[in-house]
Amino acid sequence: MTRKRPAGNLPVEVTEFVGRRQELSQARRMLAETRMLTLTGLGGVGKTRLALRVAAEARRAFCDGVWLVDLALLQDGELLPRAVADALGLRDESSQRPLSGLAEFLEDKQLLLVLDGCEHLTYAAAVLAGKLLGAAPRLRILATSRETLGVEGEYVLTVPPLAVPEPGQPLAALTQSDAVRLFAERGTAVLNGFTVTEANAEAVTALCRRLEGIPLAIELAAARLQALSVTQILDRLDTHTPAYRALVPRHQTMRAAIDWSYDLCTPQERTLWARLSVFSGEFDLEAAEHVCAGDGLPQEQIFDLVASLLDKSILVRGEDVTHARYRLLEIIRQYGQNVLAESGEEVASRRRHRDHFRGLAVRAEADWFGPRQGEWIALLRHEHANLRVALDFCLREPGEARHALEIVAALWNYWVFFAGSFGEGRHWLERALELDKEPTAARVKALWVDAWFALRQADPTAASPLLEECRELARRLDDRVALAFVAHFSGLTAYLQGDTAGAIGLLREARDLHAANGDQDGVWMTLFHLVIAYSSAGDDDRADSLAAECLAMCEARSAYLSKSNALWVVGLARWFRGEQERASALVRSGLKIMRSLDDRWGVAACLEVLAWVEAADGRDERAARLFGAAGMVWQAMGTSLPALRPFAEFHNLCETQLRMSLGHSGYTDAFQRGVELTVDQAVDYALDTGARAPAPRREAEPGQAAALTPRQREVADLIAEGLSNKDIAAKLVIAQRTAESHVESILTKLGFTSRVQIAAWVSSHR
Repeated sequence: MTRKRPAGNLPVEVTEFVGRRQELSQARRMLAETRMLTLTGLGGVGKTRLALRVAAEARRAFCDGVWLVDLALLQDGELLPRAVADALGLRDESSQRPLSGLAEFLEDKQLLLVLDGCEHLTYAAAVLAGKLLGAAPRLRILATSRETLGVEGEYVLTVPPLAVPEPGQPLAALTQSDAVRLFAERGTAVLNGFTVTEANAEAVTALCRRLEGIPLAIELAAARLQALSVTQILDRLDTHTPAYRALVPRHQTMRAAIDWSYDLCTPQERTLWARLSVFSGEFDLEAAEHVCAGDGLPQEQIFDLVASLLDKSILVRGEDVTHARYRLLEIIRQYGQNVLAESGEEVASRRRHRDHFRGLAVRAEADWFGPRQGEWIALLRHEHANLRVALDFCLREPGEARHALEIVAALWNYWVFFAGSFGEGRHWLERALELDKEPTAARVKALWVDAWFALRQADPTAASPLLEECRELARRLDDRVALAFVAHFSGLTAYLQGDTAGAIGLLREARDLHAANGDQDGVWMTLFHLVIAYSSAGDDDRADSLAAECLAMCEARSAYLSKSNALWVVGLARWFRGEQERASALVRSGLKIMRSLDDRWGVAACLEVLAWVEAADGRDERAARLFGAAGMVWQAMGTSLPALRPFAEFHNLCETQLRMSLGHSGYTDAFQRGVELTVDQAVDYALDTGARAPAPRREAEPGQAAALTPRQREVADLIAEGLSNKDIAAKLVIAQRTAESHVESILTKLGFTSRVQIAAWVSSHR
């Protein structure tokens, strides 16, 4: 069954949406009239809930989905385009400016983007909105902010507090008030059986009026029904005089309501509230214990204090049902940050937060090449916002930049495979390298990691000077691990620059150095790259042998993610040997794992090789469709087919053959059907072996044999004998590149895409 296109990432409503009928109607109308609508209003007034409800109701109008970006989790405006890409499920593989890549991706999309909480990033949000709206004519943006963004064409809807009842109204009329309904609904959640009655109606009316209909203030008050009556809550509010005369009245009310909630907490609850404010987004109990315990808060009491803050609606439970996670509402978190700053504990708390997540990064790296890869991926994704906050602290606090180098470098596998952003990794590294230039082990590692990021973006020009500095510093410090990676990535640099022989020599050296260091992760990666290099050199036997060794290493360590990549490279080696069915089975096995781990680069690479297999077997329409699907995934990552010679050569050769067999329009139609698939649909299509109807073997047309030159006929005979390009070159005493050119010409003239087809043709024509 074909899966429906995903509708976006809007969260499920866990509490009833109350009232706002007029605002909903007005927002729907305005969103239909403009491409940029901003909901403004004071903190706690309900801008986010209203925006999410409007977006959910508008979902059907946007065939490419409705997508929420929570800006409260972001402190650095430069990362805003990457945060949007993350929310859209994109992977930032490109070396271009992320905003340009995002604009290119969205240019043909019919999509609603919800930017929630723009007030601390108004300039960055305005620049992004202007750029995207100018590039994508069917894009609409719904933003929430305490102030307008100033984008051309922006419509603004000020979200008012909920309507409050007039004193003395009858009970039936009172319960129609949105403010009263919200209080009653939230009150029932904490006190079973609570209702608004004749007995408490006057107090409820007075309370809602006292809180001026501000939803968050009402919810905080309702949370106290577990311990206090409505009258007691009102009395305590009335005796809590706000000291914020400079604020407008409703801001005074909101601040007073939070003050009141804070004052009703025990001293330990207040301390925990303040210390928890250093987290961004969600956190788990273990993190809370490590970061917040000490100085009056025993670790064994953190759980009970967290539970108490949940009961008071200071903390809310996250959506993850398998592992409890918590968060502070943004306005509550900001209040806690102010308390923390006034206490003089802020820097110490942020250091503990930084140390916790640095430790997490170090443990993930040490445990990476093993059976827990999937667990680490899931955990690090959950903690991405907190990792950003820790890095931001390191770069803003004098003398802390070295810790940023350590965190980013320890996460190098995460940034490359699953953070969705080589670019973000380079962003943090380059800022930290600029701030901390001391010749330390941390700098050495950061240099080779930064070079690796550049190479993954096919940017060897940027990688070379980083590797040179790393080599010099590593020799001074006798850092053998770094020297192994310098050799490794220097080999990749040579390969990308066309020096295959030089690349093989450096990669073999790197393999030996990794092995001497006991770095099994480095060894398997080097084997992976050696397979590609030997395949390019035409040494199919060596490539096949190393590919088998690479796969065996991953299986021995039960490294699930690494195994998926090893399966792909073994399949690639089998493809070069002409073993189509075996190559297809291996690549499809890797593809299944890659889909489960959301490895987009791996998915695209698998789709590419499977397209070659389909074309070689004469299933031209499927091959063209898989090419389109692979192109769709590459584009979603902001990149294109990798600049690896085997990819480029076989892709171009295969595409030429498909255009000849299907015709221009036939190829274009099939390719476009692949582009229109989602990633899941593309994987389902590639794995659907039942749809791979047998195709008659493609035969060369009469007269094609005559088109071969005598030398090409000689090369074809040697291919049929099983010789590699290198062996053919030695046999005929010609350059290996000349032999490769002959093979390419034979494939083109005969309309084939694989050596096995040439061998079969030679056999049938002898």
